[in-house]
Amino acid sequence: MLLIPCPWCGPREEAEFHYGGQAHVAYPEDPAALSDEEWARYLFFRDNPKGVFAERWSHSAGCRRWFNALRDTATNQIHGVYRVGEPRPVAS
Repeated sequence: MLLIPCPWCGPREEAEFHYGGQAHVAYPEDPAALSDEEWARYLFFRDNPKGVFAERWSHSAGCRRWFNALRDTATNQIHGVYRVGEPRPVAS
């Protein structure tokens, strides 16, 4: 089982968390001004790299807080976690 280190609670089993998708996706300034294609691109198009990727996670069975994690999508290794609003750390 994957252990995910919550920034507030420490390492916990993956079953306590919910995946929230790609981190650092900015909400459009004026969503009403977007075309259908632009809105669909915002909603559905995300990066899908092989390697270290910044993701959003929620500790839904614990403190219920959102945070970001740097996870290697090829190995599932967590390279670091950080709170929303903190700068992204350099992957080790």
